[in-house]
Amino acid sequence: MIRFDHVIKRFRRNQVLKGIDLEIQRGQRVALVGSNGAGKTTLIRCLLGEYHCEGEVRIDGLDPRAHRREVLSRIGFVPQLPPPLRMPVGQLIGFAASLCGSDPARIILVAGQLGFDATGFHHQPFVKLSGGQKQKLLIAIALGRDAELLVMDEPAANLDPEARHILFKLLAEKQDDAAMLISSHRLDEVAALVNRVVEMDQGRIVLDDEVADTVDLSSRLACRVRMTRAEDAFARALGAWGFAAEADDPLSWRGHVPGPDRLRFLGMLSRYAALLAGLEMREETDDGDNKDAA
Repeated sequence: MIRFDHVIKRFRRNQVLKGIDLEIQRGQRVALVGSNGAGKTTLIRCLLGEYHCEGEVRIDGLDPRAHRREVLSRIGFVPQLPPPLRMPVGQLIGFAASLCGSDPARIILVAGQLGFDATGFHHQPFVKLSGGQKQKLLIAIALGRDAELLVMDEPAANLDPEARHILFKLLAEKQDDAAMLISSHRLDEVAALVNRVVEMDQGRIVLDDEVADTVDLSSRLACRVRMTRAEDAFARALGAWGFAAEADDPLSWRGHVPGPDRLRFLGMLSRYAALLAGLEMREETDDGDNKDAA
């Protein structure tokens, strides 16, 4: 599916990619991780054909620069930073759909599932949307097509917990038919989404390993958190996850966590370990019942 063969990228005297060799097949969900400046975004831009580079980059045997339109029609791409487009939302959806022969209604449907009413913002310039609205629309454009390759740079940034859960469910629907390359500077953000981890450092691949593939991407956990005492910072952190205090016990908070976000949620809780009196996490089943998760 994807092949990088001794790829080198220089910006004047600065060598950003230093001989990258990498292959990714369909069905593989790859976390591309590393600190800022490791070369992740440059590698993605070489994959998308945005940069000239030394060595070879191939997607199903095609050079992404020489066959740019054909290659991009197969890729669903979510950038880390939304482009400053002044195009109205409706026009953007129509343009994106035309590039890959997709139905604009599919993009509008996915946007609605994520919580963004694209029809209601039909005439609104993209650049004037909020950060979360932009992210939801970009994800809808990427997933509202029959993409063979999904390339996502910090895809869940700016998403509320419910939208993250829907995103993970949408990815679960495509996990057997598409290859996924998910870039992040933190492994805990994407660990449960992937079955392979590629770590970059200073333009080189320093780790390439398969990981356990046991988390149901569409799962969700029902959680109850109890504090030792009232604390505004902890309450705000829980509120950001959509949790609410119980009416008869303000020290107990309930909410839901997307299954793939469990590590990220536990990382947040670890910052308030001294205030944590109890934690219950139960995985919800399709029939609404719960089973123990932690």
